[in-house]
Formats: sequence, C-alpha cells, structure tokens
Amino acid sequence: MIDLYCERIDPGLWAEPLNAVTNLAFLVAALAAWLQARRLNAATFEIGLLSGLIAAIGIGSGLFHTFATTWAFVADVTPILLYQITYLGIYSRRVMRLPVLYRLALVALFLIAGLLTLPFRDLLSGSLSYIPALLLLLALGAYHYSSTDRGRTLLFWSAAILLTSLTFRTMDLAVCAQLPIGTHFLWHLLNGLLLYLTVYALLVHTGQRHATFTGRT
Repeated sequence: MIDLYCERIDPGLWAEPLNAVTNLAFLVAALAAWLQARRLNAATFEIGLLSGLIAAIGIGSGLFHTFATTWAFVADVTPILLYQITYLGIYSRRVMRLPVLYRLALVALFLIAGLLTLPFRDLLSGSLSYIPALLLLLALGAYHYSSTDRGRTLLFWSAAILLTSLTFRTMDLAVCAQLPIGTHFLWHLLNGLLLYLTVYALLVHTGQRHATFTGRT
C-alpha cells in the first residue's frame, strides 16, 4: 500500500473517501468541456482527446486513492503527463501556429524540465514536480493575453488555480492533527476547474478565429 495522504489511515479500499469521490470533478470537467465544444460548434478530435484525457485523470486518480498500489499510481500519473504534453502540442499548433519541429522542441523542453525535478520529488510532498506545469501555464498565459481578444486572462486564472491547488496539496500532511480529512481533496476540485479552463481557452480562441475569418465581431 502507498500511503501518501492525510486521509488514509488504513489499507482498506474506502480509506480515502473524500480523495476518491472528489475525482468526480474531473469527469464533470471533461463532460462540460465537450458540451461547451459542441455548443460552440468546435467539437474537434483534439478537443475530444483533451476531454477524454481529463476523464482519464479522474479515473486514474480515483483508482489510486482507492487501491493505493503501484499499478494504480501509474494509472494516476500517466494521464496527467499525457494531458500536459498533448495540451502543449495542441496549443502550440492551434494558437501559436508553430511549425512541427518547434512544437516538438517545446514538448521536449517541458519533459526535460520534469525530469530535472525527479531528484527533488520528495520535497513539498511531491508538489515540486508540478512546478514545470505552473511555469508553462504562466508562459502560455502571457502569450494568450498578448495574442487574443477573448478570454485573454483564462490561462492566467488557470495558473492561479494551480498555484492554489498546489498549496493545498503540499499542506495536506502538515494539517493532519488539526484536520484529519486533510486538504488533498481540494487539489482535485480545483484542478477539475483548472483543466476545464485550459480547454475553454482553446475553444474561445477557435471562436475568435472563426469570427475573424467570417468577418463577424
């Protein structure tokens, strides 16, 4: 059994009820993103892929907080990494309009940054490994703000939410004595909103481009 969070006090399947159930936030976010894409007539394969990965994050995390085994840990972290690199690839193509080699270079740099955090994975309850994602959101947020007219601050808000959720993730074990349920469940709830906003930023940009192309304002 892998025991990483305050809420788990025994090896039972239902030892982390809040940490398990709050993964429904990801499923809600995935459905909301897809329905929003359909409403905006922007339900492309790429948006479907991102929505599917958000759902996979919820399922993987739910499995880990239920079974707390090595295979469940892999099921937890793999969709998160896949979402990050997939989103970077799609954003750099659809919004930044970068050539394929530049997109691959960006993904490679992001993966290298992640690898550089591995020696420090025990610091801050493992939250240090998400610093590259935070920096990436800030960088994309700056680009989004400067290059779009609609939803300019969406990715900045996403970065602020990630910083807040990382804070709750980090402090989980530190508050066990005062708050036995911990704070990790807030990481799930906030990140469901975060992931929805990242997809919505793409949808807003797609709508903006369509309006420009057709001459609408």
